[in-house]
Amino acid sequence: MATEIKVPVLGESVTEGTIAEWLKQPGDAVAVDEPIASLETDKVAVDVPSPVAGIMSQHVVAVGDTVEVGAVIAIIEDGAAAPAAAPAAAKAETAAPAASEELLTPAQTMSPAVRRAVLEHGVDPSTIKGTGKDGRLTKEDVLAAAEAKAKGPAPAPAPTPAPAPAAPAATGGARGEERVKMTRMRQTIAKRLKAAQDNAALLTTFNDCDMSAVMEAREKYKDLFAKKHDIRLGFMGFFAKAACLALKDVPAVNAYIDGDEIIYHDYVDISVAVSAPNGLVVPVIRDADKKGFARIEQDIADFGARAKAGTLTMEDMTGGTFTISNGGVFGSLMSTPIINPPQSAVLGLHRIEDRPVVRNGQIVIRPMMYLALSYDHRLIDGREAVTALKIIKEAIEDPTRMLIDL
Repeated sequence: MATEIKVPVLGESVTEGTIAEWLKQPGDAVAVDEPIASLETDKVAVDVPSPVAGIMSQHVVAVGDTVEVGAVIAIIEDGAAAPAAAPAAAKAETAAPAASEELLTPAQTMSPAVRRAVLEHGVDPSTIKGTGKDGRLTKEDVLAAAEAKAKGPAPAPAPTPAPAPAAPAATGGARGEERVKMTRMRQTIAKRLKAAQDNAALLTTFNDCDMSAVMEAREKYKDLFAKKHDIRLGFMGFFAKAACLALKDVPAVNAYIDGDEIIYHDYVDISVAVSAPNGLVVPVIRDADKKGFARIEQDIADFGARAKAGTLTMEDMTGGTFTISNGGVFGSLMSTPIINPPQSAVLGLHRIEDRPVVRNGQIVIRPMMYLALSYDHRLIDGREAVTALKIIKEAIEDPTRMLIDL
């Protein structure tokens, strides 16, 4: 008996997705609830589980195809029968020399791009540790292995006769290029960022912030904090709480424009920009204004782990009234972040570096960070933006303000 596998409901307002990778090939055994495909939506990549156990018979669609919720994408047969012939599109994406197929293990089912890289570079995938979801190989894993192989010890050169006069050196050389279709998530990111520039009157205000007090507080309490809450005390908790103070005092920064109306919020849901394998995602810390440092740090750590594993859900990224983006973890000194529509403001954090500053008439060295607040000038006046950023700066430079609501 054959069972049709259909695209599951993906979340509110999400009606379609793109087949990013087949996790089960025709002929593979499939267990109940075992993922058979990775489906990429506008916001997240989700696995499509099998509702039955059996043998993957065929792929009805190919990698890269766009499929709607409820569409049939695969057929699974009962028992352990030989696999049915796959459609032409599926055959094209799964074909490979038999010698290479023998190198595959169930944990290393490869996407077409990874399979192609394995064949091109002649590496053994069973010797490579995958960094993708569930330990799967990525193209970067294969390229790194190929590079390491190329850097292996070279054989001792054989004696050669005296060199002849050198011939003119050849110019140029083999140069390649690769055309890769943008992932659905990357296309969505591109559209949303461009729409933000087209629709909002973007402006950025800057300030610098002395991180001495926060760094001293972290150093003093990090062990006690970790022991009590089982989580590391980071900088994002301080900035999230400081942002809550600013948004409370300057409500426009926590609002957005809807047509000819302004929507104000009496709560603070902070979107935190997190790097994921397929691009930047922004899961939301709900009711950040009502949470303590420990809960905020736990939320952030959980988001980071699930972004890396590819298990964030649509609900995790729905909503948000304000965004914090930390480019400092990548070494950025200063930037002009783009707002996350329909939000009206985003706080950009940057790297901390020792710089000379003047304190009480003396030049001293302090750990400084540049802060950037990009905002929609249609809604937020310059005075409001500068005031909000100044409140954040003052709260970080004197963390006691966060305890006594100043």
